Amino acid sequence: MAATSNFICPPFANDRQDSTRKNGQYSLPKAAPGKVATKHKFVVDYSKPAADGVFDGADFEKFLHDRIKVEGKAGQLGENVKITRDGNTKITVTSSIPFSKRYLKYLTKKFLKKNSLRDWIRVVASSKDNYQLRFYNIHTGDDEEDEE
Repeated sequence: MAATSNFICPPFANDRQDSTRKNGQYSLPKAAPGKVATKHKFVVDYSKPAADGVFDGADFEKFLHDRIKVEGKAGQLGENVKITRDGNTKITVTSSIPFSKRYLKYLTKKFLKKNSLRDWIRVVASSKDNYQLRFYNIHTGDDEEDEE
């Protein structure tokens, strides 16, 4: 039996409509020019701890400004990341580069730990792009002892 050079390719091997071939290599299509990078907007609501006077919003804003990394460098936000504080209730972080909501939670927890507030305050996701700082619900057994 003679070897044949007729090799049957699967139908999808030659029909690459989603990529272009250049110099024997396949590359993905480029993004359409003129498209704006996606913006990420995250809000951290700290109104409850601030109302009790245990949380300082200005200090938290400075902490975020000094610690958020852009291209591997902390403190150099430039035009890519903007941090704004709305009164004494919430901080908004707006980013034009990829920015993770989880990274914001990590930095918030780090700030709470640094200020010894981590034992009383927790970070809770209240919606898709919002975090809220809440006090832990601490119920002690003192109520039962008072009744006796």
